[in-house]
This record gives sequence, structure tokens and C-alpha cells, in this order.
Amino acid sequence: MAIKDVYQAVVDFEEDSIAGLVKKELDAGTDVNALLQDGLIAAMDAVGKSFSEGELFVPEMLMAAQTMKAGLEIIKPKLGAAGASIAGTIVIGTVKGDLHDIGKNLCGMMLEGGGFEVIDLGVDVEPKAFVETAKKNNAILVGLSALLTTTMPAMEETVAALKEAGMSNVKVMIGGAPVTQAYADKIGAAGYSEDAPSCVELARKLAKK
Repeated sequence: MAIKDVYQAVVDFEEDSIAGLVKKELDAGTDVNALLQDGLIAAMDAVGKSFSEGELFVPEMLMAAQTMKAGLEIIKPKLGAAGASIAGTIVIGTVKGDLHDIGKNLCGMMLEGGGFEVIDLGVDVEPKAFVETAKKNNAILVGLSALLTTTMPAMEETVAALKEAGMSNVKVMIGGAPVTQAYADKIGAAGYSEDAPSCVELARKLAKK
């Protein structure tokens, strides 16, 4: 048994066995941070790369993310005690007026797999809720999703609300079918990503700034 078995379980979508594998590693004294970084996070990075290269599709990514999440649930209670590194807290949600959540959910799972603490506010989220939650949890990032062109203005409202609350240091990421980098620039968002793997890449990049 080794960390590579945990890695392989995520890559092979073995949701039923991941918890047992992670528990055995913890019981054997495997370093929690190594298990997180080299087992779960590295596996999700590999899955994201395969998706970007057209080798995997959304259903497979969802299965891998669910497997990773099952393993992460076992590790989470140990992270603080072990001093394991969390990349930062991100608040995500689908903006006011929009009820679509598949892309947002996938991004949330991938971000968790990428080492972030994710707070998911769900769908139809008011700008005020993003502001209050980000402030309460010392979030470094806010992720906004919209699938309808008619709800895109709610993204601009949320960016403005964060700035009005004196939270310009919280970087906003946006995504969704009708959204572009040009729109991100227009509303003052820090960046745009077109899919879940690039969402993680962008979050990591912004977290370091």
C-alpha cells in the first residue's frame, strides 16, 4: 500500500475503495500533507490534464471528483492538526437569477481537489451573500458562475459590491457558457476560466498574487 494507490483510485474512479485506502495510509503513519498533495491533488491534476487534452469528458471528471471528495472527507479532520497546507478559501456560487449548477459544482469539486477550502453558496446567489460570506471566512477568492446571458449583469453587481465593501483584495473569477475574458476585463474581475481544470489553474495563479 502506498500513496500511489490513493492516486490510482482517483484516476480510476474507485469511489467505493478510496476511503479505505486513505484510512489505511493514515493508520500507517503516512504524512497527511503528502497524502493530500501527492495522492489526491496530483491525481485530480492528472484528470484535469486528460480532460483538457480530450481524453476524458465531463462524466469521467465528475466520477474522479466524487472519488477525490470521498478521500478528502477522511483527510479533512487531520489537516489542521498536521499543519497541512490549504491553498486558501474560495467562495463560489451561481449568480442571482440563475439556477444552473453543473459547471459550478464541478469547479467546486476540482478546486477542493486542488487544495482549496471551498464554500459553495449554491444557485441564485445575491451579491450581498457573496460579500458577507467572503468577509466572514477570510476568503481570498470569489468564483461566480452564470449560464444565462440575462444573469451576467449580476456578476458585475457582485464585483462592484465587493469593492464597495472595501474588499478589493478579494479576487473574483468568473465562468459559464456566455462569459469571456473580455467580459471579465470589462467588469473588473481578476480572471475567467472556460472549464473546471483551467478554473483550478486560474485560482492557483490568483492565490499567489
